[in-house]
Amino acid sequence: MYNVVISGTGLFTPAQSISNDELVESFNTYVQQFNADNASAIERGDVEALTESNAAFIEKASGIKSRFVMDKAGILDPRRMKPYLPERSNDEQSILCQMAVAAAEQALARAGKTAADIDAVIVACSNLQRAYPAVAIEVQQALGIAGFGFDMNVACSSATFGIQNAFNSIALGQARAVLMVNPEICTAHLNFRDRDSHFIFGDGATAVVIERADLATSAHQFEIVSTKLLTQFSNNIRNNFGFLNRTADEGEGATDKLFVQEGRKVFREVCPMVAELIGQHLQENHLDVTDVQRFWLHQANLSMNHLIVKKLLGREATVEEAPVILDTYANTSSAGSVIALHTYQDDLAAGSLGVLSSFGAGYSIGSVILRKR
Repeated sequence: MYNVVISGTGLFTPAQSISNDELVESFNTYVQQFNADNASAIERGDVEALTESNAAFIEKASGIKSRFVMDKAGILDPRRMKPYLPERSNDEQSILCQMAVAAAEQALARAGKTAADIDAVIVACSNLQRAYPAVAIEVQQALGIAGFGFDMNVACSSATFGIQNAFNSIALGQARAVLMVNPEICTAHLNFRDRDSHFIFGDGATAVVIERADLATSAHQFEIVSTKLLTQFSNNIRNNFGFLNRTADEGEGATDKLFVQEGRKVFREVCPMVAELIGQHLQENHLDVTDVQRFWLHQANLSMNHLIVKKLLGREATVEEAPVILDTYANTSSAGSVIALHTYQDDLAAGSLGVLSSFGAGYSIGSVILRKR
């Protein structure tokens, strides 16, 4: 068995950003037009009038102030309210591959590695753009990596589950190093006409180089002390989009083919599960929660993160202990916790302990204990 480290991380941030005010202006324009078009039916009670949103509500409900997106114009067009991302030919690099490669090149440079050093590619994300061929194999080709690649999806926990897959391959000697990437275009599966969720997601991509400790030369190494995963089935976060949709005419265009959730139930059920898993994970490794200098948590909702760390520490966490990127990136699904890790790691001293944790649909929860080298 080999010891394993994370030796490099990378981040691709889209060039365009949407503020809460911009998003609300578009949403409210749509609401006003809908209510005007359906005034008679609303007056009869046949149709329910839509309610406008506001930026203060969004920030209070989520902690989000803005989000990076792959296409701003399409989302903000009240007649469209979804990104416009034209199809590419099969001979062109796919958009997920393009995002993954940008993040991967940064991670490779930070790790001091080239394509020749990598033996496998894992694309782990919530929103794969096609069934096959695997995006991971396309990324592998684009970077000139030999070996193997595969896609995987455990929703917002895909990154931590991907890290464990990479860890196992390296520890067992099946690979010297694995590139794990998380390209997420979350805005493509978001219902921008739903007041309760239209503000939640943004786009982005992250990459992590995981390799044998004895081969690592990077100045940015974290030993993977341990990983722990948990899944428990729930319908409270769901997206029913898939290839079988075309076989069932009654579901065509239904809102469940986009992201749907029971937000209050998720908050109430997931927070204690995450805190319990992290606490157990630390105990199993003979570590106390007070030993942890940093929690890089999934960036879904600020109140969720505050509650999880408070349950662990018995007090409010400082921004240094539980850094936040949610305010400017919004929820980027699997990429969120890795964005936090990528952005807030260099200030830690050698020997510092951190926990990378994700949680989301499934339910799925992942915990990775890291020690700075």
